[in-house]
Amino acid sequence: MRGPIRVTVMLISALCVVASGCSSDKPNPSAEAPPTPQVEHVGDVSTVQVHKPDQFPVTAAVEYDAAPQLSVTGSVMPDVSRTIPVVSLASGRVIEILTRLGDTVKKGQVLMRVESSDVSGAFSDYQKAVADETLASKQLERATDLYNHGAIAQADLEAAQDTEQKAKVDVQTSAARLRLLGDDPNRPSGVVDVVAPVSGVITDQQITNAGGVQGLASPNPFTISDLSYVWVVCDVYENDLPDVRLDEEANIHITAYPGEVLEGKVSNIGAILDPSLRTAKVRIEVRNPGILKPGMFVTATIYGLRKEIHASVPASAVLHLHDRDWVYVPSGGKEFKRVGVTSGDMLPNNMQEILSGLRPGQRVVTNALELQNAIENE
Repeated sequence: MRGPIRVTVMLISALCVVASGCSSDKPNPSAEAPPTPQVEHVGDVSTVQVHKPDQFPVTAAVEYDAAPQLSVTGSVMPDVSRTIPVVSLASGRVIEILTRLGDTVKKGQVLMRVESSDVSGAFSDYQKAVADETLASKQLERATDLYNHGAIAQADLEAAQDTEQKAKVDVQTSAARLRLLGDDPNRPSGVVDVVAPVSGVITDQQITNAGGVQGLASPNPFTISDLSYVWVVCDVYENDLPDVRLDEEANIHITAYPGEVLEGKVSNIGAILDPSLRTAKVRIEVRNPGILKPGMFVTATIYGLRKEIHASVPASAVLHLHDRDWVYVPSGGKEFKRVGVTSGDMLPNNMQEILSGLRPGQRVVTNALELQNAIENE
């Protein structure tokens, strides 16, 4: 039995020697890795103390000149000054509609045709006026001849001249009425063509086939809007109104086209507040490249005329945590304090605009995420 025991002891000894040799050849990871920063929380939960603050470089916030801005929501509306109603002065029955709501039309284009008895009556009056003027003209010729031969007095000649002049006025008046109703005195017809007074888009339609129109007494059959310029009407809260002024510039961000940004200008600030929402209507005029449609929802960023001084820091200095933005600032010695800030736009060279919570010149930790990770791992 002693032989097997001796062999077993020798094998165990050999294994121990090999194990000790392998362990001595292995590099010590603790000798190569940098020491883990030691973080201690002090009385204030937002303040931490690190034993080696040099591991977390700091930088100074840079001054940045920016225009004050206000973001509000709004909707697109046609420019009222560029919206023209289509009026049919002739009463009658609609026999044909050639355009529809949403169509783009040109000035002079026929929109619909109306069969009207008004035109027949107006043409009858025109014909009578022409006949009266022809008779008055002949009577004036005879009166002039008789007066030249001393057969009538000058008063009789003047009366004939007056009659002939009034007859001409009646012809002109009846012809103008025909044209006003939409008919041509030289080519009379009982059907009136209602044409577009301007070019644009039909944004309202109040008539259908076989419908009736009653002249000015009925609703306008069509409304045409020139959408080359439109309004963006926004609701601005009462507390934000001091930051909005006429002629201030605004950028329009379209919900339907995320990549499109249009430029506009504030043209009106409502004089009356909504009593329930405590908001005022602010109107922005925008040149429409063809993508803005009435009723669209947009976001408008209004930029003030006065410049404001903001701070800017490297984007890595801003930590987004719990739906807020934070930076770490040195608070003396080995302590850093977490401060809440309001971030603005991204700036060139990977810089981040800070709207509030930090002043130009204040120092911040360059990489806030590294410090936050050290705090969480402690």
